[in-house]
Amino acid sequence: MTSKSVSTALTLYRSRTLTLEQAATVGGCSTAQLEESARAFAPAAGDAPADD
Repeated sequence: MTSKSVSTALTLYRSRTLTLEQAATVGGCSTAQLEESARAFAPAAGDAPADD
């Protein structure tokens, strides 16, 4: 599991191109590890851009 493969897997999962299980396979990790990575890379609640 490399950071690049996990990043790619997260991108594909978030764009709904892959399921969580498929993204975990692409990332070379378990679904639990991918979910943990997704939480770690998720923007904080206060970091969301404002709607103008």
